[in-house]
Amino acid sequence: MESRAAISKQDIREQIWDYMESQNLADFPRPVHHRIPNFKGAPHAAEHFPRLQAFKVARTIKVNPDAPQKNARFFVLDSKKTLLVPTPRLRTGLFNRITPPPGATKDMLRKCATSEGVKNYSVPVGLDSRVLVDLVVVGSVAVSEKGWRLGKGEGYADLEYAMMVSMGAVSQETPVVTIVHDCQVIDIPEALLEDHDLTVDYILTPTRVIATGCERPKPTGITWSKISCEVMGKIPVLRSLRYREKQMGKDVTLQDEHRRLLETCSQQTAPPRAVRRPWNPSQLEPSSVQGEDVPSNTVYVGNLPWDTRVSELKRALRERGTAPLRLTWQGPQHRAFLHYRDPASAQQAISCLQGLQLGTSTLKVALARQQRASDLAGGGAREPHPDRYTTI
Repeated sequence: MESRAAISKQDIREQIWDYMESQNLADFPRPVHHRIPNFKGAPHAAEHFPRLQAFKVARTIKVNPDAPQKNARFFVLDSKKTLLVPTPRLRTGLFNRITPPPGATKDMLRKCATSEGVKNYSVPVGLDSRVLVDLVVVGSVAVSEKGWRLGKGEGYADLEYAMMVSMGAVSQETPVVTIVHDCQVIDIPEALLEDHDLTVDYILTPTRVIATGCERPKPTGITWSKISCEVMGKIPVLRSLRYREKQMGKDVTLQDEHRRLLETCSQQTAPPRAVRRPWNPSQLEPSSVQGEDVPSNTVYVGNLPWDTRVSELKRALRERGTAPLRLTWQGPQHRAFLHYRDPASAQQAISCLQGLQLGTSTLKVALARQQRASDLAGGGAREPHPDRYTTI
């Protein structure tokens, strides 16, 4: 049998999902795998929520959009408190505030509390709204009586909370509640927890209310070294928060950048490599064919749509945090060259720009010298040297 120490977060999730399916404890949508489970008895578990003292004194409550929290959302609206719901996968912002129609009946409030109602009866809450959240409700796949929590593994609840900390919307004293089936309350080894993992103060099940008394500190903000360029590209509000924190002088080094810094430090402390032989003028043409005459801090951007304006590309670069020192525009040839401070900055930009789309086109991004060598090796026309065009 697998030892306790060898159990991973994903092992625990799979055990919970498998058990709920095998015991028919789940409601629609099914199967529950890779979801926050919507369990039978969720409405009954939620009835504990308005009885909590933390609920009674709260004015603004953030509740996740998962199905088992539907009744919790209804109780917030029915108590005439402000309900905030995170946008799905944070694609269009952080919060939406649910705004029922004037004079809404209980049936209408129940409709507003559904996922469809969240879409139709909400307004976005911007970063400058200075919102203060008094109580947070999150979904869980598994949770322990000590307050350790596991979500479905994508990290959105942890990131939402960290972003709220960054905005000043919550503090260490802000209570966190989760609503789960009794079978989801299990022992979780503390060794599995990381600094960015969110803990909970109250667990509501169909049969009981558990005050965890958790003393482990909650996340104190966004751990930028855990955020990849890919995630940054998907969450616009995260890019805005990063810009703000950078202006405040905070370390906002991303996961990809952090890894490169470690590699650079490792290379600097490694034994010196063999000295290259003196340059031979007769090697000029071969090296030129390989693209080595193109600076290694220059990035090629191809497959630009024919109607793209340079301002559109510049805006996209700013949004991904990869604005170059200068830009060489070759729009009629559907390409541009980005010039960065050094090769490391160029490599970082390439990572952050992967998958970037303008219109319906996914842009091709690579080191300019590699792209040039590839074109020439394929027998294509010689790629113009980026420095031979006017820069912008």
